[in-house]
Amino acid sequence: MTNYTLSLWSITRMAFPGIIALGLWNYHSKPETSQNVVQPTPPEENRFTKIVLAEKLDEPMEMAPLRDGRVLFIERKGNVKLYSPDTKQVKVITTIPVSTKYTDKEGKKTEAEDGLLGLTLDPGFEQNHWLYLYYSPAGETSENILARYELRGDELVMDSKKVILHVATQREQCCHTGGSMAFDGKGNLFLSTGDNTSPRATGFSPLDERPGRSPWDAQKSSGNTNDLRGKVLRIHPEPDGSYTVPEGNLFPKGTAKTRSEIYTMGHRNPYRISVDKKTGYLYWGDVGADSGVDSTGRGARGHDEFNQAKQPGNFGWPYFQGNNKPFWDYDFATGKSGSPFDPTKPVNNSPNNTGLTELPSAQNAMIWYPANESILFPQLGKGGRSAMAGPVYYKDDFRTAKRAFPDYYNGKLFIYEWMRGWILAVTLDEDGNYLRTEPFMPSHKFSNPIELEFGPEGDLYMLEYGTGWFQGNDDARLVRIEYNGGNRKPIVEATVNKKIGATPLAVKFSSEGTQDYDRDALTYDWTITDKKGIAIQTFKESNPAYTFTKPGVYNVVLTVSDGKGEPSTRSMEIVAGNEAPKLTFSMNKGNRSFYFPNKPFEYAVAVTDKEDGSLANGKILPAQVAVTIDYLKDGVDPVEIEAGHRTAEASASLATGKKLMDANDCRSCHFVDKKSVGPAYQLVAQKYKGDPQAADRLTTKVVQGGGGVWGDAVMPAHPQLSVSDAKEIVQYVLSLGDTKAAAVSLPVKGSYTPKVTTGNDQGAFIIRAAYKDKGANGVPSASAEDVLVLRNPSVPAGNADKSGGIQKFKLPEPPVEMVIAMAPDNYIGFSKTDLTGIDYVTFVVSAPVQQLNAAGGVIEVHLDSPTGPMIGQSSTIVPKDAPITGTSFTPDMVKAKLTPTQGIHDVYYVFKNDKSGGKPLFIVLTLQYSAGENVASGK
Repeated sequence: MTNYTLSLWSITRMAFPGIIALGLWNYHSKPETSQNVVQPTPPEENRFTKIVLAEKLDEPMEMAPLRDGRVLFIERKGNVKLYSPDTKQVKVITTIPVSTKYTDKEGKKTEAEDGLLGLTLDPGFEQNHWLYLYYSPAGETSENILARYELRGDELVMDSKKVILHVATQREQCCHTGGSMAFDGKGNLFLSTGDNTSPRATGFSPLDERPGRSPWDAQKSSGNTNDLRGKVLRIHPEPDGSYTVPEGNLFPKGTAKTRSEIYTMGHRNPYRISVDKKTGYLYWGDVGADSGVDSTGRGARGHDEFNQAKQPGNFGWPYFQGNNKPFWDYDFATGKSGSPFDPTKPVNNSPNNTGLTELPSAQNAMIWYPANESILFPQLGKGGRSAMAGPVYYKDDFRTAKRAFPDYYNGKLFIYEWMRGWILAVTLDEDGNYLRTEPFMPSHKFSNPIELEFGPEGDLYMLEYGTGWFQGNDDARLVRIEYNGGNRKPIVEATVNKKIGATPLAVKFSSEGTQDYDRDALTYDWTITDKKGIAIQTFKESNPAYTFTKPGVYNVVLTVSDGKGEPSTRSMEIVAGNEAPKLTFSMNKGNRSFYFPNKPFEYAVAVTDKEDGSLANGKILPAQVAVTIDYLKDGVDPVEIEAGHRTAEASASLATGKKLMDANDCRSCHFVDKKSVGPAYQLVAQKYKGDPQAADRLTTKVVQGGGGVWGDAVMPAHPQLSVSDAKEIVQYVLSLGDTKAAAVSLPVKGSYTPKVTTGNDQGAFIIRAAYKDKGANGVPSASAEDVLVLRNPSVPAGNADKSGGIQKFKLPEPPVEMVIAMAPDNYIGFSKTDLTGIDYVTFVVSAPVQQLNAAGGVIEVHLDSPTGPMIGQSSTIVPKDAPITGTSFTPDMVKAKLTPTQGIHDVYYVFKNDKSGGKPLFIVLTLQYSAGENVASGK
């Protein structure tokens, strides 16, 4: 078994708290209101289009759409990036040196939430080109700063930097940064800051007042009137780089033991804020406590909040959450509880408090919800929690915009959930009071949305952080959501039942799937053209049939029109006159999904071709079929498999060329690597490398003969070779400049024994087989290929391509992506898995109590769906009650014996515990498949 060092980051809600609190709270409050009036009808979802502008970003944070269509955005590790609509590209315009680590109690540097956190534009940006960044400067000083810069064209002018505000922080044992910024309509800048307090000591409220435990006491920050952390600040930046404090903040200027910059206090991690510039109301999402259960003597389970502040106030943390659900005054030294805190008279008597003892009364949240489904706010669903808020849409701001959102959304607040991947529109009454929520683009599950902003043309821009924490993600994107209020073009689908074949080639075309969202009557125009572009046949029906009698390459175009705008088209190519070969790759002995070290597998390739013959009758020779086995140490993804297809096809062509060359007189005059009468083939390949016309010129020379390039020797003509055969030989010769492409094929039937060990190596064997026929009737050659990928039998749970309810987290050492089972019936699944010969699946798991409050459970193995036939169940995963010391722990291993199963299936691993009581279940790191002798030998 591999020894995993599992950072405590992987089992605590540090980056975006809220993923591990599950359960249901009995509310005594007013539910979502419904008005006894006819409500306007929301626009159809298909009028909105999600357009990906850039992807594979590295922890995007905040953004600013510019009037010229460019989008400025930041990434946590310090990159300031700019998207250009002209080039459709993103470039790094500068990198801010930032601190992204914190120091744990053992002095070890661990990934933190610090970094480049916030970005906003000055209200006068079009004239002064100022923007503001909030970040954690690199260096030994523990602080975050607010700085102003000038953007000149595509350049962030570093010499223009003006540091406006310093926020002292702790960079040990820590987290919760906030960092979002927004301006109101009066030029006041709002800045959110997190409580900067470690949640590890408790799933409830961190109130640890013991000596030396300040990092675990949020009373030093959120509950401290003399500290800027756990707040939303309101200041007015001045042209000289200083700031003033506007009237009307929570504490008047000069009030002892307070900071006048504070607008609202009592926040845990107000990660995204927004200001309604018309009303001045402040909105934010606050990430709540971690506990998944209610506890007498401690408090309610964790709730996230969406908040509205019409005026300054105290919103409760660390004494209250949600609709002022109180925590208890808990003594961490004795383990005894006092009384619940009083929201009308909160008191901060912590020795870590430098501010007022008597605090302003606590305010209720606008919306609050646990991890389980909320009775009051059912539209919010269930799952992990990480609330984010804003913006508010006003139609008057986009009167001349190209794609303004419809009037239906006028005055609505958009809120979104980082963990759950949804966007909701909140309707408020004329006084700004909450009425109801409704889903926006409900069929979409966004990839951890972390920022929303309306652009100048009325589009809604989004940053998607992606699925994994503290890393770049393939699904981390810059997105633009466009609204189409007019005529919608038809959506065209065009298919054919057979794209290549011998003549007469009878085909059936289909437009099935073509649709028009406006329900307009559609007209269909099919046009078939030859290689010269001359139309040979047209149809006006939706699903015509046609028989190609003359060999050739044809282009088929389907044009669909609704008569109200530009038509939509789709095209395809048809090759008539040459039947494509058929190739099958069979495993006579072994598993088609996994390899097992030192255990051989046997394979065989069969090829048949209507024109060329077959391997079985000897008309297709083994040398004409390319079979390669490659080992990729870092594994393989679908893109690489497709690349493998192309490589196999190329190898097949080269094998044919080499066979033709060996059968003729070429070896009399040439060697591969040294000069003979003619030049070495490798020199020929080098001479013409990069020349796209070389293959055609050399093919002509092989057939007709020629000389004068390599001295006095003349190459004789080869009239016995067809042009296609001569080209195969030339392609083989030119390939010798690329040793990888010229790899020697393996036998078409054989046995292979993997020699690698499992360990942490996530490599894969790729077995490729391909055959390219000779072509026929003057039409191009056709290919057939098959690729078999045998993966390491030790599979990270995070590699699952199907999931439900779970959360993912990537460990840096060893690099593996684990999953957290948040609730019963969560699952992961792997598509097209062969379980032939698989006896057991061993799971590397852990159910830590102190960090995850885990309930444990079992893992069921199901075929084809999470509720399909069950073929195995693991032994019980038992929670670990013992304290976890240091920064790591050793996980457990549980096995599931499988019912013998043949063939390819989608395999689902369903996490079960009917008595979990709302707690998360456990962590799964890897799955280890075992077959036959591997089990017998204990491997």
